[in-house]
Amino acid sequence: MFKKISKVLLKIFVLVVIIGVSAIGYRNYQILKRVHQYDADVTQAVKKYQIQEYEKVAQAIIFTESKGRGSDIMQSSESSYGQQNKIATSEESIDTGVEFLAKAIKKAKEKNCDIWTAVQAYNFGLDYINYVAKNGGKNTLKLAENYSKNILSPILGNEEKTKYRYWGFQSIFYNGGFLYHNGGNMFYADVVKMNEKKINWTNFLF
Repeated sequence: MFKKISKVLLKIFVLVVIIGVSAIGYRNYQILKRVHQYDADVTQAVKKYQIQEYEKVAQAIIFTESKGRGSDIMQSSESSYGQQNKIATSEESIDTGVEFLAKAIKKAKEKNCDIWTAVQAYNFGLDYINYVAKNGGKNTLKLAENYSKNILSPILGNEEKTKYRYWGFQSIFYNGGFLYHNGGNMFYADVVKMNEKKINWTNFLF
């Protein structure tokens, strides 16, 4: 009797896993399909700002920022206008976002920092590159957390360093799932890196 129940439970578990994986796979496919709609504009922008080798990174930022939805698909309004919701077209968003990414990459190279420092700076701002340069030159989750908690968050008004829930694959395993209010996303570079892998693994589909 116990063996029969165990087999039934195992089958149910396997079925649930298959359904879950299929749902996640389908969702990611739909996101990737939307992201790839903008391939021509991304290619044009990375050529314009001379960062062709980071085209997949730019695509991964679109995946991360907007899932390919809306007008400001690279969420670049703040870097251009200093406030949100000022960009009305995907073309302007891509041009502005790639321009900022190019600035971050250039500064990171000048400071002998890695590419993921530049990617994290897309979320934190360019001053983060100076911080990493003084602390080894390589972006790490620990550095990103320290910067978010002790520098960015207090500067933007969260002097108490309060937290809020953030459910993500990286965050759940790292700290149970939270970020600091006004502290940006300390997991940003890791999320973009993961999304870049998804783009590379599925590129043949598009």
